[in-house]
Amino acid sequence: MTEPKVIPNFVLLYVASPAESAGFYARLLAKPPVEASPTFAMFALDSGLMLGLWARHTVAPAAAGQPGSAELAFAQPSRGAVDALHAEWQTRGLPIIQAPTAMDFGYTFTAADPDGHRLRVFAPQGR
Repeated sequence: MTEPKVIPNFVLLYVASPAESAGFYARLLAKPPVEASPTFAMFALDSGLMLGLWARHTVAPAAAGQPGSAELAFAQPSRGAVDALHAEWQTRGLPIIQAPTAMDFGYTFTAADPDGHRLRVFAPQGR
């Protein structure tokens, strides 16, 4: 008997332009999308999670949420790694909406993508 194929988990972001957002995430993630069309793009993340970028005007049923009301979080192994990524993202011109800071869960900073979706980078407390 063969094992059933595991379907990966997805996070979908509603974006103004999948092509523009795919370019942004291709540079950010240093990998091309595994799928791209005029209304959708998808990335396979190293964790196995799939990141989909769906044209906001084609989502059905229409979405009411606004960008910035949720976050994509990128865990890092140390404070130094958080600081290094912060410096890299600043050099790339990403809007930094929270400078590196210690919070109750760990050391973190937050940036934004072209649509205003939050991108949180953090090292868990004690790392």
